[in-house]
Amino acid sequence: MDRCCSATSSTNSSETVCQDTRTSHARRLLAHSLLAEMYRYNFRDENTRRPAATSAATSTATSEANSGSDSLLKVQSVNLLKSKGGQNRREHHTDAFFSDNLIIRRGQTFYMAIEFSRPFNPKSDKLALQLMLEPIFSRNIGINISVPLVNSLEDGVWQMKIVEQKDNQIHVAVNTLATASIGRYKVTVESFSPKGKLQFPCTPDDIYMLFNPWCKGDPVYLVNEAERQEYVLNSMGRIYYGTEKQIGERTWNFAQFEKDVLEACLFLLEKGQVAMAEWRDPVIVSRMVSALVNSNDDSGVLMGNWKESHAGGTAPTAWSGSGDILRQYYKSSGKPVKFAQCWVYAGVTNTVLRCLGIPTRCVTNFNSAHDTDHSLTTDIYIDEKMEVIKDKTSDSVWNFHVWNESWMTRPDLPAGYGGWQVVDATPQEPSQGSYRCGPTSVAAVRNGQVELKFDTPFVFAEVNSDKIYWQRKSDGSFSQVGMEKNTIGLNISTKAVGSESRVDITDNYKFREGSAEERAAVERASRFGSKPTLYPSSSGNDVSVEITMDGSGPRIGGDARLAIVLKNKSSSQRTVSLLCEVIVRYYTGELKATLKKENISVNLGAQETKTIPWSLQYKEYMNHLVEQGALLLVVTGQVKETQQILATQFNFRLRTPDLIITPQGQAVVGRELIVKIMFQNPLSEVLRNVTFRIEGLGMQSVRKIAYGDVDKLETITLMEKFIPTVAGPQKLLASLDCPQLTQVHGFADIVVRPN
Repeated sequence: MDRCCSATSSTNSSETVCQDTRTSHARRLLAHSLLAEMYRYNFRDENTRRPAATSAATSTATSEANSGSDSLLKVQSVNLLKSKGGQNRREHHTDAFFSDNLIIRRGQTFYMAIEFSRPFNPKSDKLALQLMLEPIFSRNIGINISVPLVNSLEDGVWQMKIVEQKDNQIHVAVNTLATASIGRYKVTVESFSPKGKLQFPCTPDDIYMLFNPWCKGDPVYLVNEAERQEYVLNSMGRIYYGTEKQIGERTWNFAQFEKDVLEACLFLLEKGQVAMAEWRDPVIVSRMVSALVNSNDDSGVLMGNWKESHAGGTAPTAWSGSGDILRQYYKSSGKPVKFAQCWVYAGVTNTVLRCLGIPTRCVTNFNSAHDTDHSLTTDIYIDEKMEVIKDKTSDSVWNFHVWNESWMTRPDLPAGYGGWQVVDATPQEPSQGSYRCGPTSVAAVRNGQVELKFDTPFVFAEVNSDKIYWQRKSDGSFSQVGMEKNTIGLNISTKAVGSESRVDITDNYKFREGSAEERAAVERASRFGSKPTLYPSSSGNDVSVEITMDGSGPRIGGDARLAIVLKNKSSSQRTVSLLCEVIVRYYTGELKATLKKENISVNLGAQETKTIPWSLQYKEYMNHLVEQGALLLVVTGQVKETQQILATQFNFRLRTPDLIITPQGQAVVGRELIVKIMFQNPLSEVLRNVTFRIEGLGMQSVRKIAYGDVDKLETITLMEKFIPTVAGPQKLLASLDCPQLTQVHGFADIVVRPN
């Protein structure tokens, strides 16, 4: 039975306690009476030593008759009833964890069995439980909780009650608090009798306590069961990437229940140097995790690398899950794992927070701004010749950026700002001296309330800043020559609940582009920026320029074809001079090199629209691409008759092929399954040192295959053997990595039948 409550204070321990005003004393007595009946059957399946009694009252009478209460009461054994299929693990939604330890969620009752040297006499004997949250890898200050034995459990207090007694054995129900610190607790049973006090340490049987989205008294409580299944218990998810017009998706194995992952997550918390008493607060824990998943200033999990060489580590595009990353970090005692980019940081953060019990999801923001000067605008500088000044333009626009959202209340903020909170571990800008971001209220971002903590101005700029163009004048100063109000923060995406579909959640972050509410939020936020008066009225802007692309865009190995659309909205002729520049860029917006420049002159009649084809041939880019195949087309120009400045940018990518994964026959637990993996090289060049990485299907580690070279345009096939260990719907993930081609991956849904 669940005991979920809201917070009050308790004199029994230093812990904050909870209270459920809905449950009456009579209902509690009835519930525990029913429990006693139920345990006559259930405890036999938990490896207890003796059959259950026929009556708790009879057991008490028997123990009094056989007195022996004048002898010392010794604890002979303690059974934490920790089996994966048992009641504790099932009711606490922790039966999927690989660990054999007792894993519980706070604010919920759990059960244990204790065997003594003689029958327990309630009249003369006493019992207490000591739960100790002690640091293992650090000098942090621990927590000690004393849980007394009582006749009747009171909601919101650390207590335990005998629910059944038979001969020398008792079964107890233990109340926990919805505001207890999470972590690994050592357990000691203290027995008191007239002859003295004895202690029985339960080592090595520790108890792991997690946040509880099923408990109303927990700040991470999530009311919808389907959402709890998705955001806490689902170990597979989708991460989106690409551009707003070319959205790609990859399956990610969060692996929060796999071997050593829970231990790695708690090890990570100790690295945070935050008092264990603060481990009760999901706001503090999630902020700590956002700092610890990157290694920039605290020896965290992942070392970033946004360059072309990944020698000495794993290319970010080759990862397909978090399990191996966290295991490597844990087993190396905190040595950062190489290498990561935003989706890897987000995937690992998602794993850690779901593992600890905080509902979390991965979110991708397309055209994500990186505001470096706190202006809350994205500033682009061009020279007298209309070319981008690369060393002056420090703000950038990422093709996409992946972060996380976690669900929790925010008692530290005004009412209405709880719910989804942005948590971002990708190291972009320091926050209060450390590379971290969040938790940031999504509602605060939407309303432009950038004065609210944490890091709201930065997140606001990522999703709703205006793009401002500045041109250098002859005296070296800059004047504002253009503005784009609806190009930042597009198609903000996350995986749907219960399906593989993509859901657009842009409306959560901002009102409809151009609406009065959206403009009010932008102007409210801009007052806190470093350039609060950036919005002069414009005149004479009767020509517009836009870049378009058909379908899902070009594939790597082929030519890229786009179009430049010019519209003259005036009743007079217009003459336009354009400069078209295509630049190789990293997906983070950093510009690498210009591939091609061309000048175009266009005459537009009154009210005329012209579409100008533009192309980039394979031979022009084949030796210059970086990861993600990202390119930027910049079009700038001037209208001769009005001196109007035109400026726009268009991000696009060269799409990569998928791996095709096909199981050969039916998958059955314990039987060999052959899986076919196919890949075709799309390039007219040899791929060198190709490596495949395969995970999922219940495997507890990644399988790596060093394949070698793949000839130009060659199709290859791998036949791999697996032995499934867990029945039910499973996924098998694969990725390909080589210096010439990245972001190649695939997955297969495989239903494993029981043997």
